[in-house]
Amino acid sequence: MVKLIARTPLDGLDISLGQARLREVSVGPIWSVAPFRGADAGAALNAAHGVGFPSPGQSMQNGDVRIIWSGGGQAFLMGAVPDASVARLAATTDQSDGWTVMELSGADAREVLVRLVPADIRPSEFGVGATMRTAVQHMAASITRVAEGAYLVLVFRSMAGTVRHELEFVMKSVAARGV
Repeated sequence: MVKLIARTPLDGLDISLGQARLREVSVGPIWSVAPFRGADAGAALNAAHGVGFPSPGQSMQNGDVRIIWSGGGQAFLMGAVPDASVARLAATTDQSDGWTVMELSGADAREVLVRLVPADIRPSEFGVGATMRTAVQHMAASITRVAEGAYLVLVFRSMAGTVRHELEFVMKSVAARGV
């Protein structure tokens, strides 16, 4: 009998080049939350998970639970399954297997991203907690600045290997400039 081995999309990726580190991270379950028209799911989210519904371009975190704006009137709740009180006010869909989450961090993290992301990610315009739907090279992505010098990069699972390749290639280039 064939035994299947569960693996993450990037099989535990963790590489450091120069002053940048790219690693696959586990954020727990990822759920799409889309409040019904006229419903305010923010209070229910706050009561159940300690995070409200984020404004466009923003994210919130409470311990291991994070919520990031994901476009339109939707957000991704990560690290928790939506409470029933949230599900009464919003369409909730498990997205866990559809996304890969990487963290790009280090002193050169922004230098790596500016070469691949067609958006303004200067610290004055993209502060800690800011998030955006954009592209990494030509692939749809969500990027969230989670700390000084640290970004979460979410991409469709099917694009994980390609995004990893693009990020690693640029990490090598940026690291070579520092030599």
